[in-house]
Amino acid sequence: MIVEGSIFKVMKMLFLRLFPAVYAFLLLISASSTAQEPKRYTASEIHHEIQKLNFLGTALFIAAHPDDENTRLIAHLANEVKARTAYLSITRGDGGQNLIGPELRESLGVLRTQELLAARGLDGGEQWFTRGNDFGFSKHPDETFTLWDKEAVMHDVIWAIRKIRPDVIVNRFDHRSPGTTHGHHTASAMLSHEAFALTNDPSVFPEQLTATQVWQPKRLFFNTSWWFYGSREKFKNADKSNMLQLDVGTYYPNLGISNNEIASMARSQHKCQGFGQLLSRGAQPEYLEFLLGDKPENGTGIFGGINTTWTRVVGGEAIGIILNAIERDFDFTNPSRHIPDLVKAYELLQNIDDEHWKTVKSEQLKNIILACGGMYLEASSKTPSAVTGEAVTLQVEALNRSAVPMELKSITVTGTTTTWESSTPLDQNFKKNIELEVTIPTKTNNTTPYWLEEKGSLGMYTVTKKEWIGKAETPSPFKAIFQVNIAGTDFSFTKPIVHRYSKPEIGEIYEPFNILPKVTSSFEEEVFLFNTQQALTVNLSVRAGAADIQGTASLNIPKGWSTTPKQQTFSIAQKGEYQTLAFKIVPPENENIGTITPTLTIDGATFGDQLIEINYAHIPKQSMLLPAKAKVVRMNIQKDGENIGYIVGAGDRVPESLEQIGYKVEVLQVDTITPEQLAKFDGIVLGIRAYNILESLKYKQPMLLDYVKQGGNMIVQYNTANRWRAQFENIAPFPLTISRDRVTDENAAVNILAPKHPLINEPNKIEAQDFRGWVQERGLYFPNEWAPEFTAILSMADKGENQKEGSLLVAPYGNGNYIYTGLSFFRELPAGVPGAYKLFANMLSLKKRQDPQYNETKG
Repeated sequence: MIVEGSIFKVMKMLFLRLFPAVYAFLLLISASSTAQEPKRYTASEIHHEIQKLNFLGTALFIAAHPDDENTRLIAHLANEVKARTAYLSITRGDGGQNLIGPELRESLGVLRTQELLAARGLDGGEQWFTRGNDFGFSKHPDETFTLWDKEAVMHDVIWAIRKIRPDVIVNRFDHRSPGTTHGHHTASAMLSHEAFALTNDPSVFPEQLTATQVWQPKRLFFNTSWWFYGSREKFKNADKSNMLQLDVGTYYPNLGISNNEIASMARSQHKCQGFGQLLSRGAQPEYLEFLLGDKPENGTGIFGGINTTWTRVVGGEAIGIILNAIERDFDFTNPSRHIPDLVKAYELLQNIDDEHWKTVKSEQLKNIILACGGMYLEASSKTPSAVTGEAVTLQVEALNRSAVPMELKSITVTGTTTTWESSTPLDQNFKKNIELEVTIPTKTNNTTPYWLEEKGSLGMYTVTKKEWIGKAETPSPFKAIFQVNIAGTDFSFTKPIVHRYSKPEIGEIYEPFNILPKVTSSFEEEVFLFNTQQALTVNLSVRAGAADIQGTASLNIPKGWSTTPKQQTFSIAQKGEYQTLAFKIVPPENENIGTITPTLTIDGATFGDQLIEINYAHIPKQSMLLPAKAKVVRMNIQKDGENIGYIVGAGDRVPESLEQIGYKVEVLQVDTITPEQLAKFDGIVLGIRAYNILESLKYKQPMLLDYVKQGGNMIVQYNTANRWRAQFENIAPFPLTISRDRVTDENAAVNILAPKHPLINEPNKIEAQDFRGWVQERGLYFPNEWAPEFTAILSMADKGENQKEGSLLVAPYGNGNYIYTGLSFFRELPAGVPGAYKLFANMLSLKKRQDPQYNETKG
């Protein structure tokens, strides 16, 4: 993981200390990620693609988030049925958690988008999105639609249906059961169910019809299972007369793998959610409940009664005769023998009037022709990035590895004026190397996810380029278009510009080619806390996007704050190098919250973006540009104790947040902790989901509880219910049952149940105002049952629900204190919420068991 900004650097450091061997392995394989590499087909895979070419049917799967999709069903439809199959995810999963790194919110949405694309690259599906933003857990679709703009999301769903033109739509969730699952889940099904009757109406979003046509899907299904019935027994006894049953465990001899093995590998790409799994194989049933449209006859399957042959389109019969013969008599030893017939089919395809199938099948045919000829076409930049106005060298490679006559006629680089023309024969297995000079136009947009270019709302992203709505990624302005004559017919092949290089210890590496600003900057922290009126040094890291960069930098600060110096100069010689500028900031006397931003000036042009790079083994390297900013918070926090030991769970930014208020935080490796080591700490904090993912805690639990018994404070942050990494008798010294209770409204009223308890009074007085300004949620996975030794400190509830009292529980144990909290400190502390800091400081400051009033529970 490579991310600019000290928050991410700290998380990388924590990860290195906890899992050095794992990190070394990930580093080794991350650079060899195949996500940018051209697809290489075996003869069996080519034949598999020809089978798909001969199926003219489309299925669309609709759900709410990354990981909601049923990869078993998508793989079955794409590889067994051979249908064009797409997954429409309403959101990009921006509101969830991250098990593999520090990315949250926008960065997490980018990461999960790429994980979806990695999954589709394995199961054979396509990936689409709406502008809906995953704002966090929602208990009811009514709540969901208060933050999602329902009309805008419906627009995007209908846009996707009209563009994809599915014969069959499958919902992952039930539109009839609001309030029984995540509100986003039910909302996605409701949108799909409503859209089914609207997509063929020209009066619905008529502006879309300039770029597409109305379309009526044939049928709508709900992908049901025992989970929706409450138990396997109930589902076993349920009436299934309105359901189709599919076996998604088919074995594909030509691929040497079964459908559910493919699905398991695709599912395992959702790594930031911890969904890596063993491969599944063998017969496996899947159920589809018929909802709307033309119900297929029994035994005819999901596409029963729908013409999915080449006779579906006028003029397609002759194409089908050619392609079906190739499928039937395929030459596995010499696939290039079929190129002349494939070319004939392509020529016939260009004459049909059905633009939809012409476009879809032309791309499939061209890819198959490339694969049959073993053709390799690539345009690689010598540098991974460039700035506008910069000259870039492209190394172009063209190779025909078949005996079929081919001729490279021209190469054009889109977005530029660069064109190469020279009718050059591509003789069998003789590589043609060409070097092109490209100048990046001055008006070229920088590389960043298109849905982040404009500021959106909590529930929606803003997309100004309407034609990009639904796309998984930002279309690159730079592509290489190869004009190649194959067996007498001209073809146009489009390839992305990539950056291909090698490292001696790894080998060949592929990365996207990006356009970046001349200079970017980032603060070392996302939040700076001022607990006194003394000045703090704030470091601004400046990164050069080009060589020989000189300019000035200044900070924009809130009213009442001051900074010295007012302006500094920077000079960076090499592209990609950094320079750190130190500013002293003086806060106001009273509590105050504001935002600081940088202004960098070069030759009259100003820059203020931060570059965030996300790089993991299973996805292509991603570049994001977001406004560089940091929160500054002046608050008065008192604390006792100094040294804190932190056990990292799923990964959060709580340790560096605690350092900001003066604690010395040491990250502990569970396997090596000892009683002597624990004894030096004033408090031990377990990161989020620690018991879910750290199996070795099972063996260290007695030691941790003994630390409490001897007078220590132990704070356990939220864990998910029933997902223990190891079997724990109990994670607490007394019985404690974790539920799925949560309060999603960050503004929900908070009642203090134990107003005289030291946790509410010492050393900071906690009042109602300390629960203002919280972000995304109050908390999650609250206990709902606990032993009498525990004191419930707070209660809270979402609208229309009963009060939840399990968000913060304290129990004396020996001379110390055990605290369990489901409050979302992992969100609040990095966001600089003052009340959250005060409450956490009070938890760490609880005294040993000496004061008889300490057992006071409720006043």
